[in-house]
Amino acid sequence: MQDDPAIQIIDLHKSFGDAHVLRGVTLTARPGDVVAVIGGSGSGKSTMLRCINLLEQPSSGSIAIRGEEYRMRPGDGGLVPADPRQVQRIRAQLGMVFQNFNLWQHRTVLGNVTEVPVHVLGLPRAQAEARARAALERVGMADKADAWPAHLSGGQQQRAAIARVLAVDPLAMLLDEPTSALDPELVGEVLAVIRDLAAERRTMILVTHEMRFARDVASHVVYLRDGRIEEQGPPEQIFGDPRSPHLRQFLGNAA
Repeated sequence: MQDDPAIQIIDLHKSFGDAHVLRGVTLTARPGDVVAVIGGSGSGKSTMLRCINLLEQPSSGSIAIRGEEYRMRPGDGGLVPADPRQVQRIRAQLGMVFQNFNLWQHRTVLGNVTEVPVHVLGLPRAQAEARARAALERVGMADKADAWPAHLSGGQQQRAAIARVLAVDPLAMLLDEPTSALDPELVGEVLAVIRDLAAERRTMILVTHEMRFARDVASHVVYLRDGRIEEQGPPEQIFGDPRSPHLRQFLGNAA
């Protein structure tokens, strides 16, 4: 299934009670794509990302990872997994980087990065630790392996969180506003790591408010508005010649 899209979403809907947050989103990310998702607050960006690995369960629609569609069944308020073991197996192919780092405070940086290969991939601890050290080296954090998260800057914590994802060598990375919780002077160090990973043609779906960065690194840009994809295309089109008046206004406000 090498020719299958890394991630394919078809007619995705998600409601929270009476709030219809996603309204028929269809999106494809092929291997090596960097898809930047932009849009205003409340447009559904983070919800879409969380639906991809079923941190949020869709109300309707389908999601396939490398050609394998999640098997879902009707449940309370929408769809629920029909096979939890399938979800666990598919999730192991995806790496999620959250806004607020989500590091375990009671473990060192090395401990944080080692736990995922052990418990998700079932690797022996020595092999998992070797992977973890290589991932920390990759993000410039090798010298912080024995540090505690509370002793790190926000930028260092986010780089450790990215290393935790790299340690499982995922099929695709899902990044949810990875710089939004950082002080401005720390944003650059995290963006530099993501830029390097994009240059390696790692498959990513990146929710971001950093417009210049999205223009530089994305192969495809999606503009979400009111839970729908209002416009999408290559970055030179989206940023250089947007067709939607709402997108033009959004980019003007973000400048």
